Amino acid sequence: MKKLTSCFLAVWFFATLLLLLVLPVGFFSASAVAETGDVRLIPVSGEVSPSMATFIERAVKEAEDASLVIFEMDTFGGRVDSALKIVDAITALEVPSVAWVKTKAISAGALIALSADGLYMAPGTTIGDCAPIAVGQEGPKMLGEKFQSPLRAKFRALARKNGYSEALAESMVTADLEIVAFEVGGETTYMEKQAYEDLKEKPEHARTVVRKGELLTMDDVEAKGFGFSKATLKTITDVAAAEGKGGIPTQRITPSWSEDISGWILSIAPLLMIVGLGALYTELKAPGFGIFGVVGLAALGLALFGHHIAGLATYAEILIIVIGLLLLVVEIFVLPGFGVAGISGFILVMIGLLLSLQDFVLPDPTLPWQGKAFRSNLLTVAASFGASLLMALALVRYLVPAMAGRVSGPYLDADLKESKANSKETARIARGEVGIAISTLRPAGKAEFHGEPFDVVTRGDFINRDDPVIVTAIEGNHIIVDRKEPDHE
Repeated sequence: MKKLTSCFLAVWFFATLLLLLVLPVGFFSASAVAETGDVRLIPVSGEVSPSMATFIERAVKEAEDASLVIFEMDTFGGRVDSALKIVDAITALEVPSVAWVKTKAISAGALIALSADGLYMAPGTTIGDCAPIAVGQEGPKMLGEKFQSPLRAKFRALARKNGYSEALAESMVTADLEIVAFEVGGETTYMEKQAYEDLKEKPEHARTVVRKGELLTMDDVEAKGFGFSKATLKTITDVAAAEGKGGIPTQRITPSWSEDISGWILSIAPLLMIVGLGALYTELKAPGFGIFGVVGLAALGLALFGHHIAGLATYAEILIIVIGLLLLVVEIFVLPGFGVAGISGFILVMIGLLLSLQDFVLPDPTLPWQGKAFRSNLLTVAASFGASLLMALALVRYLVPAMAGRVSGPYLDADLKESKANSKETARIARGEVGIAISTLRPAGKAEFHGEPFDVVTRGDFINRDDPVIVTAIEGNHIIVDRKEPDHE
């Protein structure tokens, strides 16, 4: 009955999980549908992450019928891959768009801000510093040319699209660039110093605006002077008015509750994987309690739900993980132990979890941040598996024995420490009795004692048929014999 109940719970859990995963993300949206022709405000706030990318992609689709889309910037940046997804969504907009820096647009935030059709900044705000970095034991470290080159190309493309200086845009990414400015025909031109030195006729009065070893970071005044910002404006109402949309209602699109939950789940995803894998392994090693299986499935299901809402776990990853979990259920309820089904299930679950942490299968060599993300995700899954194994061993060693007395039995209180199993044959013979080998002992065979045949075994010696033997020991069901040496007077 207990197995049937546990199996029912597992099937119910899978059905509920699949139902949640197949529902479209828009089903969970709490955003109101705005009237056609209004101004839409989309906040870009906090860390740039997969959950932010999913929210902005959805918000952009909702804003396709607007007359103007304003992106409110307040971010220190985050993941490059998520920022690039956001950039692609913004540049694909067919309606006018502008970015308004409310407080800051640093690193990946600068990339997002420059992807809109125009840029405005509030007083005292900053934008820039988009060098790719990695955080290690020694603190933040700037990544090399392999990472900087594709980012510079993206900044150049956005600068050409919006009429910004390409040299200045590139200097947000690479600190080795030195940018000079000079006047030509009443217009200011910005150029990398080496390119300026290569000019045959150099304009006079060139000045350095970005020194070598520095990354371009601008306040609102500098951004306007360099031609990035259109104006310094205090409010969203001012921005709408500057774009000719004054007096038109502004509708703010906010993240749905599921997207907020997704961001929280992603932040604790490694912990959920540790708990999920550890609980399932404990259920495999100590089947019958059921609680570990339910906890494991719930933890992995929650992690998978968060990844799915964030757009990382597609139906392929979901299918891989579900197949792995079904194999674990088979191992628990059908083939107890830890064999092929259990090992295969764990491997599939780990592969599915790895793929659910990223939006690609194998890293693209032309996108170096994918290789970095793949290594980081692989380490996360491997570390989670190792930690879950330690957790499972601790549970089996300490928690499972403690639960045994509190879960309905029956249980055996006796042990077999002092037990022994003697056969009927060993009960009829004693140590020291002498007999004759009636078959060759190699080392097992038969010997005759007081007219009856017995199965016997030697300590490894071979004894020929008809040789005298003597019983040297009785060990369980085994009669141990040795060759009987002739008596000497």
